[in-house]
Amino acid sequence: MTTTARSVVLPSGERIAALGQGTWHFAERPARRAEEIASIRLGVDLGMTVIDTAEMYADGASEILVGEAIAGRRDEVFLVDKVLPRHATRAGTVRACEASLARLGTDRIDLYLLHWRGGVPLAETIAGFADLTERGLIRYWGVSNLDADDMAEVAGVPGGDQVQTDQILYNLVRRGPEYDLLPWLSGRRIPVMAYSPIEQGRLLGHPALGEVARRHGATPAQIALAWVLRADGVNAIPRAGTLDHVRDNAAALRIRLGDEDLTSLDEAFPPPARPRPLEML
Repeated sequence: MTTTARSVVLPSGERIAALGQGTWHFAERPARRAEEIASIRLGVDLGMTVIDTAEMYADGASEILVGEAIAGRRDEVFLVDKVLPRHATRAGTVRACEASLARLGTDRIDLYLLHWRGGVPLAETIAGFADLTERGLIRYWGVSNLDADDMAEVAGVPGGDQVQTDQILYNLVRRGPEYDLLPWLSGRRIPVMAYSPIEQGRLLGHPALGEVARRHGATPAQIALAWVLRADGVNAIPRAGTLDHVRDNAAALRIRLGDEDLTSLDEAFPPPARPRPLEML
């Protein structure tokens, strides 16, 4: 049984699940491997079909784990992967993608992202993305951890208008993107992919979250996740390494925060009043 269907529209016109699954720190502990694989599979069953990984995660072992989890179900998922900045020359981007595809055991990545900005000119990386698209090894490309000025630069590069998302750190205590980055993206109908949407659990003891959670008969984590998902054009990719955690995340899709809830959360976690540099974890 799937969760309440909610989706985000990419600039390409394709709809993807608003709630997906992150895999940062997966494949780092062998004792957890079976449950991590089972968690991904349950998430797909529940409609959380966007699966995010990266060549950096566990030095590629996360990709191998994801590939095992989606074996036989590849067409059910929207697979997101990321290239490291040090690999992101035109030729290096292609080589990194080919290596990721081998570890994943698939012939294509649905959305391939520059993990963060390094010293390689954006034009080189975007040219590499174009080469991969032409070969059918990736379907779309995007970026991660790029701020508003970086996104404006992307838009000015030949082919830069094909960017599909900016994956960023965004949650109740990391609201800086609301000042300028989110409006810039929204104006161009480029969705946000929010990683660490519950701040890796560090914000969950806040009394304001507890108060809203009690009103909804929910957990603080579910409220924090529902808050990230409250707006159109935001996709979230929380990590869940256990079956119960996957079910809890999926249940957040059924929560609709009201005006009283949003006011309480704004008072506890104020929106930005001035520009803030984009934060990363």
